[in-house]
Amino acid sequence: MPTVNTKRLKQILHAFKGKEMIVVGDVMLDHFIKGSVSRISPEAPVPVVAVNKEFFVAGGAGNVAVNLAALGAKPTLISVIGQDAGGELLKDFLRKKNVNIQGIAEDYDRPTTQKIRVMAEQQQIVRYDRESKQTISHGVSEECMQNFLRALKTAKGVVLSDYGKGMLSDRNIKNLIEACRKRNIPVCVDPKIDNFSKYKHITCMTPNTKEAWEGVGEAAKPGEQAIEKLGQKILKMLQADSILITRSADGMSLFEKGKKKPITVKATAQEVFDVTGAGDTVISVFTLALACGAKLHEAAVLSNYAAGIVVSKSGTATATVQEIEKVLP
Repeated sequence: MPTVNTKRLKQILHAFKGKEMIVVGDVMLDHFIKGSVSRISPEAPVPVVAVNKEFFVAGGAGNVAVNLAALGAKPTLISVIGQDAGGELLKDFLRKKNVNIQGIAEDYDRPTTQKIRVMAEQQQIVRYDRESKQTISHGVSEECMQNFLRALKTAKGVVLSDYGKGMLSDRNIKNLIEACRKRNIPVCVDPKIDNFSKYKHITCMTPNTKEAWEGVGEAAKPGEQAIEKLGQKILKMLQADSILITRSADGMSLFEKGKKKPITVKATAQEVFDVTGAGDTVISVFTLALACGAKLHEAAVLSNYAAGIVVSKSGTATATVQEIEKVLP
């Protein structure tokens, strides 16, 4: 891990509060139904779940926005939902988490993306989805772009959160990145593999190892040398300022334009309980740190500490500035 002054890291963390950020991407409603199983249904060979808990959280781009709000930033979410009960539940949840939802467009012709999970104890029995993967209509796309440009006037950083549900069309991707570059605002991407090569001239992309290999269409290869070649290949392919490959227990590798060797940041988690949503935390902290004037390696170190916190929690979790401060050396 590169040596970074702890005082400097704390200065960056304290600058998070009130920073205006934008998240553009596919928002979804995660619906959890939890219970216990003690018998098999007489109607079919399936378990009967006695429900004792049911709750909703924001997923996809919504979770990135919630992460930013938990860090003290002021996130505006640019996305699309349906005119349905799921959309209302999602807006209500985001409001309570201090996410600005004025940039969310509603489309009568598509459902709010929902992932409904039925759990018995900690075991997922079934998941069923309600969604459309069709690219959003031209009219809705224009509305979202106008909402984005309005928010961009005062924003300091942008996250593109792509889950392949149609929000980030080819045209939108190009226009969003161009608008950010023109204003010298950092724009970082959590990519969908199918759109990997479309995110050119960005500040950073944050794929995990599996996504990185799939993004270049290659089978995974072992060893540090293979990772180094992979990172440099993506950097060149996207003409990006940087690439941050998250590598679970092996930490992170940060590749910067013009530098031959990556910076390796070692993992900090003492105990890994649940990796759900860790990628959202990484890109949230990384982009927010850049928005506060951090250098790329400083942003990587802070996002690594934050990831170590969330993987030690159960479920889709967030990290706070206070929690990150506590684990700094």
